[in-house]
Formats: sequence, C-alpha cells, structure tokens
Amino acid sequence: MPTVPTVRGQVDVGDLGQTLMHEHIFALSTEHRDNYGDGDWWDEEFRVADAIGKLRAVAAKGVRTIVDPTVWGLGRYIPRIQRIADEVPELNIIVATGLYFYDQPPHPYKHRGPGLLMDMPDPMIDDMVRDLTRGISDTGVKAAFIKCVVDERGLTEGVERMCRAAAQAHVRTGAPITVHTDAPSQSGLPALDLFAKEGVDLRKVVVGHAGDSNDLDYLRRLADTGAILGMDRFGLDMYNPTEQRVATIAALCELGYADRMVLSHDTACFMDYFGGEWDEGVPLVAPNWRYDHIHDDVLPALRASGVTDAHLEQLLVTNPARYFS
Repeated sequence: MPTVPTVRGQVDVGDLGQTLMHEHIFALSTEHRDNYGDGDWWDEEFRVADAIGKLRAVAAKGVRTIVDPTVWGLGRYIPRIQRIADEVPELNIIVATGLYFYDQPPHPYKHRGPGLLMDMPDPMIDDMVRDLTRGISDTGVKAAFIKCVVDERGLTEGVERMCRAAAQAHVRTGAPITVHTDAPSQSGLPALDLFAKEGVDLRKVVVGHAGDSNDLDYLRRLADTGAILGMDRFGLDMYNPTEQRVATIAALCELGYADRMVLSHDTACFMDYFGGEWDEGVPLVAPNWRYDHIHDDVLPALRASGVTDAHLEQLLVTNPARYFS
C-alpha cells in the first residue's frame, strides 16, 4: 500500500478516508502579523484552541483528512500545525511545498537562478524538493504535494518560472501538484499545457478552483487531459453559488467525469485577509464558507440532483487516494 506523509507521519493512502482536498488551517501575512497583529487581532493560544475545536468538529462529520495548500506567500508555519495535529489525532493533515504569488517572485528568489544576477540552479526547485524529501525546516514534517499559481494575469515571467519549478520538482520526486487557477480567464488551460511540456503526469494535477466555472466545455477540456477538477470553493457564493456548483458536478458525473473531481471549501480556521474581523465578518458575507458546509448541505443536494453514493465515494475517497498514490 502506498503511503503519504502527513503532519504526524506516514499514512497508508487507503486510510485517508473522506478527504477535503483544499482547506487552509491558517492563511497569514506573517510580516503584517509580526508587526501589527500581536495584542490586536492575533492571539496565538486563542487561535490554536479555536482551530483544534473546528477541526475536531469536521472530523466528527466523517472527514478523516484535510489537505492544506498553505505555502510560502500564505504564511505556512509547520510548528503551529504540529501543535494542532497532536490534539486532533482522528484527523490527518497533509501539507504542501511551493509558492503563492500572481506576478513577480518574492525577493529571496528574484535575483537567484539561471541567467539572473546570481546565475545558479533555480533555488525554487531545490527548496521544493527539499521540503518533499528531507522535510520542512527542522520540523521533520515532509510536504506531500506542490502548490503553484496561474491567476488571471496568466503566465507572467515570474509565474511561468514558478510553474516550471513546480513541474521539475514533480518530475524529480513524483509528488503531485495543485495549481490555483482563475476560472473566468480559463487559466487552467495554459497551466496544464505548460505542465505537459515539462513532462508532468497530468493525472497528478488538481486544477484548483475549477469549480468556480459552470462552463462544461472548459471543464471537460481540463478533465480530458487526465487532470483532476478542484470543485473546491463551496461556500464562496460570490464566485459561484452552491446551487450552480452542485448542478455542474451533477452534470459532469452524468457525463462520466466522477473519477476526475474532488471537493472542498478553500476556507480556514482564520485568514487575515479580513484582519481581526474574520470571526464576525465572514458569517455575514459568506455564511456557508465553513468546513462542514459540504457534509451538511452539499452532499444532500448532490444526492437530490442524481449523484449516487458511488460517485460521492469517488469524489471524497477514491480520487484523493489515487492522487497521493
């Protein structure tokens, strides 16, 4: 049985169970938090305790694994996640390597690499491979997949470099990839084209946020490459209402694509995108953007739309296990 690294160690992929494939625990701008957060809107002990409670609650719904694509640019800090994982032993937490930016790479990478001011092998690739093979920093926790981004600006010079680095880290290690994409601009297509040219096994790619689209032609073009559609923003109704997301998944299942979709919310226990108003503001603007929305509301709606229990097993269990195999 293949195994996958989690925060607490290796787990058989057959034991991952129901898996939410794109959830954050925390998404933070660490420089802002370090300079303006403490004593104002960030309380470490409160946030850790709050996360433990929320993750225990989603585990009680039957979820056994959370896949967290929080990387450089989103405030990844593994020691904090280790504390939380130790208190929620019934839940596996899988973490990522990679980068999150929309245009130019951050300063530690901007001038180092082939043909740059410091002409050298691309450190993006080496850092990703190190996280996957040796572990993240000195935590002993290995990343299990790679995260990169192709947003509405497309393959800018910096974004193309990031995606090629992710592709080469995949080629070196076999680790799967999740790519954040922008559905309105259909940026999943150039992302997959680049990956294919770099030798990536597209069956090991999740096209993140594909579920923001209801364009079946676009979604089928993605899935026909072998890639997996990330139907992963349930609760963010401002991008695509739940009713339409459900109808799109039901249509794709009817067309035979249940083996190429995964489910999630892309939510978090806390994101500083809303500053200190996360707890009060999110229920007002996105009341369903929470870890239990899929189990409480979406699965019944999918069943009512003709999606079978066998399809749901594929979306929640089989497809995630295959991705990490």
